[in-house]
Amino acid sequence: MSTTRHHHYNEAMITMAVVAVILHALVFLGVSFEMPPPAPLATQPSLDVILLPTPKKSSPAEDADFMARHSQQGGTDKAGHARPRAVPDQPALKKSQQAAEERIRSGAKTPDRQQKPHVITTTDKTARKTPQAHKTPVKAQQKPDISQLLSSTRQEIARLTAELDRNSEYASQRPRHKAINASTKEYRYAAYLDAWRKKVERVGNLNYPDEAKRKKLYGDLLLHVALRADGSVQQIRVVRSSGHKILDDAAVRIVRLASPFAPFPAEIRKEVDILDITRTWQFLSNNRLFSGK
Repeated sequence: MSTTRHHHYNEAMITMAVVAVILHALVFLGVSFEMPPPAPLATQPSLDVILLPTPKKSSPAEDADFMARHSQQGGTDKAGHARPRAVPDQPALKKSQQAAEERIRSGAKTPDRQQKPHVITTTDKTARKTPQAHKTPVKAQQKPDISQLLSSTRQEIARLTAELDRNSEYASQRPRHKAINASTKEYRYAAYLDAWRKKVERVGNLNYPDEAKRKKLYGDLLLHVALRADGSVQQIRVVRSSGHKILDDAAVRIVRLASPFAPFPAEIRKEVDILDITRTWQFLSNNRLFSGK
């Protein structure tokens, strides 16, 4: 009896073991395992290294004007002693910029240049003071004296009077001119001009140029003659040529042959010192001299 019970117990254990093996096999076969992908390598920033030569040590200055944290080599390229300028404090600079922006928003006019603080490091314990220009007292403007004003006014009046006198004297010394021609209507001048014209025509016909006769040259010219009060000729000038030099020279020669002319009448002398006569002279084909306009 006991043997049969022990045999059944062994069979049950074997059956349970087989079932356990089968279950474990199903579990292992049904579950798959995969390897996780490798994590990407993180990129690290690169670092550039620049090697600089070691600066040469310079001997310290014997008499230094000011001290600095480091060497001042390359601090300035100007000759002489130049003091370094310290970098302005960043908070103070921001405050000044904010104040400038507030003034701009409020409509106030900002200065063109903002004065930056200068920090000077000296070896002396006492700070160096900049000399201030001595203010010279401004003298009160003195009021001009009345006597000085009167004196200057008298001098100016005397100068102007002397200048007017000189101008009047110069004007009185200048000769008085009167221009007349064939269109002059005033009797005293027209009468004198007519007498002068007749004399020139008479002398010209008596001394007609022979070369003009031979070459049969004809033409007219405009002649200006300046006469003095005594009847003498001051100047003869050809204003418009006839186109032939022989006729132009003949007209000038005829006027000189006819001079001197009659002196000016008394009524003309009172007004004129020189008469400027302008007349047109014609050399005609019948070998005659005639004065036109």
